Amino acid sequence: MGSGTTANATAKKMPVLLALCFALAVIVELANSSTFDELFQPSWAPDNSVFEGDLLKLKLDNYSGNHLQEYMSSDGPTHNEFDFEFLGNTTGEPYLVQTNIYVNGEGNREQRLNLWFDPTKEFHTYSALWTQHQVLFLLDETPIRVHTNLEHKGIPYPKDHAIGVYSSIWNADDWATQGGRVKTDWSHAPFIVSYRGFEIDACECPVPSASADNMKKCSSEAENKYWWDEPTVSKLSIHQSHQLMWVRSNHLIYDYCTDTSRFPVTPKECVRHHHDRH
Repeated sequence: MGSGTTANATAKKMPVLLALCFALAVIVELANSSTFDELFQPSWAPDNSVFEGDLLKLKLDNYSGNHLQEYMSSDGPTHNEFDFEFLGNTTGEPYLVQTNIYVNGEGNREQRLNLWFDPTKEFHTYSALWTQHQVLFLLDETPIRVHTNLEHKGIPYPKDHAIGVYSSIWNADDWATQGGRVKTDWSHAPFIVSYRGFEIDACECPVPSASADNMKKCSSEAENKYWWDEPTVSKLSIHQSHQLMWVRSNHLIYDYCTDTSRFPVTPKECVRHHHDRH
């Protein structure tokens, strides 16, 4: 089963310090509407979300953040999840984006980048492409991370659960702002993040539905071939490989694969993911 999802996002009133979590995952089922108020529902603090046609704004103040979802994400002890997390910044320093991958309920696969652009100036595209071959994270179509399916090496890969899209903005100055050393400056509140141009291209999985049924329904067959299962999409192109190397050489500031204090034994997927090493 595979799908690609795209969302454009920018913070319009970015604070000196902000912790924004944008958890992007593959969709549970296709949506026919193009307006956010028909696609998504606030799960808490509805007053902190504003729908303006094709534009969505989430607000964080010193009373509450906001969380929005289209459908439930994969849940339970073996859930899968793909995250974009904006960790905020201090004035004059680059904005930080962290990605993380949960496979069968286990995360701790963080990678952190400093951005080569200011995300508050204009909209940018943040995408996740999930196929049977790999999970690919992209910023404005530039690959920033690839997680390859290595099940043939005995390494788990996310495949058994249909999952949804959700986004939240919340105060995480207990860990996100330089490890919690710097606190959010509430004099800049409210903090607002804006989204537009949300796109989904995915295999529809009815809810509820058994994993085996989803796998069968979303597998490419002769009469039902999905574009994301084509050989040209199963791995990075030469150009994409060069882009990924550039990102990792110039903007990667943390990789769980090389954090020997957390992982004295290198995680198995890090040994095998040649494109994912720094």
